[in-house]
Amino acid sequence: MKIKKIFFLFLFLSVFFFQYSHAQKYSAVDKAVLKYPKSFDTTEELAQRIDKDFNSDYDKARAIYSWIAFNIKYDFNAYLNPPRTQSFSYRNEAEKQRKIQELNDNMLQKTFKSQKAVCEGFTLLYQHLAALVGIKAEIIRGDSKIRLADIGRKNTTSNHAWNTVLIDGKWRLVDVTWGQGYYDSSKGRMVKDFEPAYFDTESDYFFAKHFPDSGSYLGRRISKEDFLNGPLIYNKTIAGDNKIIAPESGIIEVNRGQKITFQIKNISKSSQFFYLNKRNQAVRVVNAKEKRGGLEFQITVDNTIGDYITFFLDTNSIASFKIVSK
Repeated sequence: MKIKKIFFLFLFLSVFFFQYSHAQKYSAVDKAVLKYPKSFDTTEELAQRIDKDFNSDYDKARAIYSWIAFNIKYDFNAYLNPPRTQSFSYRNEAEKQRKIQELNDNMLQKTFKSQKAVCEGFTLLYQHLAALVGIKAEIIRGDSKIRLADIGRKNTTSNHAWNTVLIDGKWRLVDVTWGQGYYDSSKGRMVKDFEPAYFDTESDYFFAKHFPDSGSYLGRRISKEDFLNGPLIYNKTIAGDNKIIAPESGIIEVNRGQKITFQIKNISKSSQFFYLNKRNQAVRVVNAKEKRGGLEFQITVDNTIGDYITFFLDTNSIASFKIVSK
């Protein structure tokens, strides 16, 4: 009987904390948008609803982000089998721009009606809805960093798109494609999982995972070397403000048996903090000390460490590093 009571208490607590953390994801704006219809007849109808329900530009921009993230799915099949690039002829620059606008309008309306798209459709729809509520938004194209193999990659490529939106005189970074969910390689499919961290993301975190084709943002040069060689961070890194203080590089050149010092912000000694060895076994981080608002600890790079080391807080990936033997 005692075992049963403990089991049900554990089950209750698990459900309670799951529901609590799930509820914590949503702002008041998100909760209001969750009550919206899953589809509207026109983008104008959706924009009018948002314009009526929210007063500030910030809340309107967030509502657009939330509705798209809740209702538009990433089209992984289209990503794997992209349609042919549409070509057209034109006689002058004005005609060229008009035809590009027509193609963009068709794509965003297709995204809105079919409720699926790749990043280009997400960004076009976000920009369009923002314009309808009187907010300026732009599309930025560039590179993304999402895999272990991206740590130390030699070159950037143009493979992604995101938005910036002007709110209260300040440009904010938005990636609604990543806000709607993620690809689960173990299941071989996209998973819908609303992520608020990619709305108004702090620039240092954002550009650890994004590199604009222009190499700059708001006139500031972005370091390609930092982007390519930095550690791989994850959604929960951003949501929990778990900044990687040390080491700065994501590539750790080390002799076997050498100790490497790590320091990560907003983690305590009491946290469930661990890494996986090369057998995918969880190894608890021990002998750590709290320092300057974070956790400082050392890992001995021995034969149990593989080519990469990923740290986890609770069950969430926080940071990955590439291990290179000297």
